[in-house]
Amino acid sequence: MMEEPDREAVATAVQRVAGMLQRPDQLDKVEQYRRREARKKASVEARLKAAIQSQLDGVRTGLNQLHNALNDVKDIQQSLADVSKDWRQSINTIESLKDVKDAVVQHSQLAAAVENLKNIFSVPEIVKETQDLIEQGNLLHAHRKLMDLECSRDDLMYEQFRMDSKNTHERNLIQNYFGEVQHLSEELAKQLWMVIQRAITTVRKDPTLLVSVVRIIEREEKIDRRMMDRKKQTTFIPPGRPKKWKEKMFDVLEKTIVTRIEGSQADTRESDKMWLVRHLEIIRRYMLEDLIIVKNLMVQCYPPHYNIFNQVLDSYHRALSSRIQELASEELEANEIVSLLTWVLNTYQSSDMMGNIDLVPEVDVKSVRPLLSQEVVDQLLHMYMATLRSNIIGWLRKALETDKKDWDRNTEPEADQDGYYQTTLPAIVFQMFEQNLQVAAQISEDLKKKVLQLCLQQMNTFLNRYAEEAQLYKEEHLKNRQLPACYVQYMIAIINNCQTFKESIVSLKRKYLKNDEDIQMTSTVTMDSTLNNIANDGCNSLLDEVFIDLEQHLNDLLTRKWLGGSNSVDTICVTIEDYFNDFAKIKTHYKQEMTIKAHRKVVTEYIKAIMQKRIAFRNADERKDGAERMIREAEQFKFLFKRLASGFSEETDGLCNTIIDIAEVIKLTDPSLLYLEVSTLVSRYPDLRDDHIAALLAVRGDASREMKQMIIETVEQSQRHQSPNYTPIFKDIIVPSTAMSVQKLLK
Repeated sequence: MMEEPDREAVATAVQRVAGMLQRPDQLDKVEQYRRREARKKASVEARLKAAIQSQLDGVRTGLNQLHNALNDVKDIQQSLADVSKDWRQSINTIESLKDVKDAVVQHSQLAAAVENLKNIFSVPEIVKETQDLIEQGNLLHAHRKLMDLECSRDDLMYEQFRMDSKNTHERNLIQNYFGEVQHLSEELAKQLWMVIQRAITTVRKDPTLLVSVVRIIEREEKIDRRMMDRKKQTTFIPPGRPKKWKEKMFDVLEKTIVTRIEGSQADTRESDKMWLVRHLEIIRRYMLEDLIIVKNLMVQCYPPHYNIFNQVLDSYHRALSSRIQELASEELEANEIVSLLTWVLNTYQSSDMMGNIDLVPEVDVKSVRPLLSQEVVDQLLHMYMATLRSNIIGWLRKALETDKKDWDRNTEPEADQDGYYQTTLPAIVFQMFEQNLQVAAQISEDLKKKVLQLCLQQMNTFLNRYAEEAQLYKEEHLKNRQLPACYVQYMIAIINNCQTFKESIVSLKRKYLKNDEDIQMTSTVTMDSTLNNIANDGCNSLLDEVFIDLEQHLNDLLTRKWLGGSNSVDTICVTIEDYFNDFAKIKTHYKQEMTIKAHRKVVTEYIKAIMQKRIAFRNADERKDGAERMIREAEQFKFLFKRLASGFSEETDGLCNTIIDIAEVIKLTDPSLLYLEVSTLVSRYPDLRDDHIAALLAVRGDASREMKQMIIETVEQSQRHQSPNYTPIFKDIIVPSTAMSVQKLLK
């Protein structure tokens, strides 16, 4: 029975043969296929034989190595047995040499005593010499003698320790005898630390002194390492070891840097408002100068493994970071917060400090660590924004109060380069905004955007207050129109200020928001609307001044006095022209709007006078005289407002033609044609109501009740078509209730 692999092999072979003999012409190549398969089979068999031979050789080699290892183990086992036997036999011999061992120890101690005998007897003298050398500043020689003294002391104490480690009395005697040595070590250390404290200055004047100090520290470090190694073996450590002078040196250096930074504050807030700026500038100058000296001179005085530049750099960074943290925790004013953040975020990494070319390549600005954590920076920024908001509110309030005081002055406001009245308010406000934005831009782009947003928000609130004050100014004036003396001029300045505010806001956004998307997102629609309202209210206030003075003359229109030949319209035109001469210093587009409003107001008041039925013409002659007078006066108004509108496009004929069209209805001599004239009038003015028609017919004075009723009913039934360009003029004109009502007329 064939095994499973054999069956799979046969099946595979059958499949391959079937694949090769699919066409009749392939039968001719059977012999060729057979030879090719035979070669493949021989090749596979050869590779199998080689692999099996290689494995057999490896097994043979492994067996030989195992055999050799077994023999080696047996030899080692025999050797260990021999050693054990010899050791047991020598135990008694070792115990018999104990006296010899004690004698060797004693001899070693005596040899050490003899060797240090000279130093032992001359300790006071050497101490005095060493003290003198220290005082003379000969530190290397002083240290050499100190080393000799310490070596003698330490050797004697060590030998005593070896002889009897528990006998501290003898070691204390030795230590007391050499008691001045410890004092000398401390005195020498003081001199070393004084040199280290003045290292920046010393390295420029006397670098050899600094080198001597470093050599002494290196000697002590080597002795420390040797003593610590011996302690691991014997547990003995001489008094005062390890000295760790290298570590102490870096501590002194760091404290010196801390003192240097803290001592750089020359002023206080009370003595100088710029105290923080001066303090930070002194720190910048000190730190840059010191690091350049360390890089160029001091590193040459220290072994490379001291990595002195990076050590000093790290010390400066820690000390500076600590000092900046202290400053940040104080109650800083807004300008001080800005100064601190600008210095920390920009100046510290700029070419004026850590990015200075003289510190390259030792200092990589990209790897410089921040002086303040982001959390503290955010807290300072929050504090700054809160303080700035409060300050801006106060500044704006004060600016407005100052401007309001000017409104009551008896002298005219100043004019700009184009001759238009203005006050200093917009300039003061936006100068303040500019200053704060320039400061914020020094810190970061994000803060600049936040400050701009804050300025615009406060500006919006301020403009609402500005509108309220302008309204109060008008109301106070109306109580006594003689005061203030320059009311009109300052109201013009207020109106002109609105345009200045608009332009300044746009300019501010374009200057500090470079991205068009940011400009669009910062909407000023509300402010524009408020400014438009202030300007419109101001223009209306000025026009109110005009029409208050014209009130009596307007009341005289279309009266018996007027028909008798009064000069009311002449007075109206002269008064308007006189006022508009005063309005010459209002900006053009505002003056244009006022001209249009005044024109419309005059025509509307004239039509009101007609509709109020102040006069009813008694005969055709009166109607003719009255109508011709109305036409002449309409032409007067046309001429006046054309002259006032010179310099800008304003259609003056349309409104005045309304008066002429009404005059034509009054002038009509044939009552039978009255319906056609009224219909024509209604077609031109679709907002002409029935009560207007009734009032107009009443002014004519010759229309019967039936005619009035017929005309009104017919007009009511006709269709009215209003042109898209038509501006209604009659809809706001109210016919007084004293006139005959249309309802009564139609009954």
